[in-house]
Amino acid sequence: MTARAIPNVLTVAGVDPSGGAGVLADVKAISALGAYACAVVAALTAQNTRAVTGVRAVEPDFVGRQIATLFDDVRIDAAKIGMVGEAAVIRAVADGLARRPPAHIVLDPVMVAKSGDALLEKSAVGALREALLPMATVITPNLPEAGVLLGARAAESVKEMYRVAERVRALLPDEPRWVYLKGGHLPGGAALDLLYNGDKMIDLVAPRIETKNTHGTGCTLSAALAALLPQTGDVPEAARRAKAYLTEAIRHADRLSVGTGHGPVHHFYALWKRKEPDALPGEFDRPGAKHR
Repeated sequence: MTARAIPNVLTVAGVDPSGGAGVLADVKAISALGAYACAVVAALTAQNTRAVTGVRAVEPDFVGRQIATLFDDVRIDAAKIGMVGEAAVIRAVADGLARRPPAHIVLDPVMVAKSGDALLEKSAVGALREALLPMATVITPNLPEAGVLLGARAAESVKEMYRVAERVRALLPDEPRWVYLKGGHLPGGAALDLLYNGDKMIDLVAPRIETKNTHGTGCTLSAALAALLPQTGDVPEAARRAKAYLTEAIRHADRLSVGTGHGPVHHFYALWKRKEPDALPGEFDRPGAKHR
């Protein structure tokens, strides 16, 4: 990628028809952060803001064909892997990316939806550990997902969280790799995440925003990281900027009215600005645009 080229960022994930999580959320986050979004669909869901009523994996061979065909034509500077559902699909994704690995791979080990519904087969956890973890530049588990990866209960305190970050990092290769451990499940007035590479442990802290509209926060964070890594070339800087973006997307989430459960965050909070208070729906300006 040339110094001025807009990065092309791939998301490999499932489809959430409500648009709050999965491929649709990833495309929004990548686009909002100045990268060009490409997508490979690895799974389908019947889902809204309240529940997941069905999950169907895409045939592994077709997932592999999507990746191969895309890479035959499009330069991919970073990839984010989200919901992959089944062991066979995980292996197809790993094989496809291994042939022409992007410079940056962010792995979000999606296992459970915000509603509590399972999104990864229990039998696929081993395949995810063996096939995808070694490829990742950054892995972004939340505390329950980290517990599953370690075969242990989820951390229940900040002190335990530091130890979990160390143990998850031990699952990755010795070469430069990072764990971004999300602490949003812990109580308290601050949202603490940890970034750890086996040497440096970095605290990432933001105020906790009181809202029920947090659907797709994990997808959004990992997609933001994938968008920012080619632009910064630095994992800690990309992580800080991704967390800041997500915090503001949550802060503005109540401006949206999507569903009656856990609604989505506002991916375009910085881009959607009305011309005036009584503007008609759809009348938005980009920042800096002049009114006629």
